[in-house]
Amino acid sequence: MKKIQILLTNFLFFSFLFSSDNFWSSHSANLLEKNRWEIGMFQPFRYGYSEKIEYSVHPILFFAMPNISVKKSENTMWGFSAASQFSLNYPTPLLNMVSRKGIGGLIDPNLEVPPMLGLSFSWLMSKTILDFNLTIKNGLDFGLTYGSLDKRASIDLPLVYHRLGIYNNGWGYHTGIDIQKAVMGKFEILFDIDLLLLPDLASTQANPDFKGLRGPYSIEHKLLLSWVKSDRFKVTTGYKFVNAEFPFGTQSRLLPYIPLSEKWVPIIELQWAGVKK
Repeated sequence: MKKIQILLTNFLFFSFLFSSDNFWSSHSANLLEKNRWEIGMFQPFRYGYSEKIEYSVHPILFFAMPNISVKKSENTMWGFSAASQFSLNYPTPLLNMVSRKGIGGLIDPNLEVPPMLGLSFSWLMSKTILDFNLTIKNGLDFGLTYGSLDKRASIDLPLVYHRLGIYNNGWGYHTGIDIQKAVMGKFEILFDIDLLLLPDLASTQANPDFKGLRGPYSIEHKLLLSWVKSDRFKVTTGYKFVNAEFPFGTQSRLLPYIPLSEKWVPIIELQWAGVKK
């Protein structure tokens, strides 16, 4: 059980790390072709249900954190392809698994994690400009908690704190820009920058200022290089830089970071694709 908990924790971390990989349009306004599927070691399983609808789910995480996402193609706006995306996840089982002491433990086992439901809505707009594929995204995240959640039951780690913080804060806002370009034949490069906010409306109402409205933030930048062998297989590597505000202060980190070696190391992501006949 301890090994499973550690594996799930690491899988969750690397899923966040590669979550905005856009090479096969996973986070652009473009949908998969009908009956096409894609999956990666840390990426969700995506399936083109129709010309207008795409489903995705993290199959490994599903048993510890049930999740599903639906992306729908929308009408073109100002020359941009547009899509709406709705995501749903239930993180309580996974959080209860990491509520323990020792290796793999991220939350005090004396704190009870109540049933929680995460809802996320995103609006995506994509367009090709001078051979660069540009995607702009904006959205809102909501955390519904059924019971009392102790604020100490947070995980103060990059990529994790601000995504799980909606369950303490109630809601959050996310926005970002992805820029992708093919280079040197079968190679592609992706540059992105994202902003996650946990607005503190209560403080703003008591003492109106921009800082209160801003709340804790996370600025995340990623640079990935991908080798696309074919439309069925690709290999990706790169880094992610995070500058974020935590309860203990502001911290910057280059990821993936291995605490035991106190250094950054590259990580490799493999992805496969096919067509359901």
